[in-house]
Amino acid sequence: MTIYRAHQAPVYRFALRMSGSPATAEDVTQEVFLALLGERDGYDEGRGALRSYLYGVARNQVCKRLERPPPPADREARPAASEDVAAVREAVQALPLAFREVVVLCELEGLSYEEAAAVCAVPVGTIRSRLHRARAQLAESLGAATPAPERRP
Repeated sequence: MTIYRAHQAPVYRFALRMSGSPATAEDVTQEVFLALLGERDGYDEGRGALRSYLYGVARNQVCKRLERPPPPADREARPAASEDVAAVREAVQALPLAFREVVVLCELEGLSYEEAAAVCAVPVGTIRSRLHRARAQLAESLGAATPAPERRP
């Protein structure tokens, strides 16, 4: 129960930001913790942090769901957001999946490059490259003159 309380909100936010759907985020979050409970050999402390494992399972679940045809649009009430926030959300959702996931992991969830590399099962250099390219695409789509400076973990 302590693990759930500590990690449920970040896993949900990650799934929501990756999928853009509250219903999908809820389903993914549930699947992540069911996987943790049900898999005796799933999480190995020697292979990395629990947080990285949970994000990795969430990533895989979101990717599976994004490969399916999209369900009917969610008609759930959303809190009012400024036009700028809405534009950024739309721009992040429009990124290719590989770029979107590094933006969500590193910029929105605050994972280090090393943690994001463990979640995505790619080298740290790939994370840096994808993040740089994602920032450039975001800057272009949002009409910014230059991308935000690169953050050092």
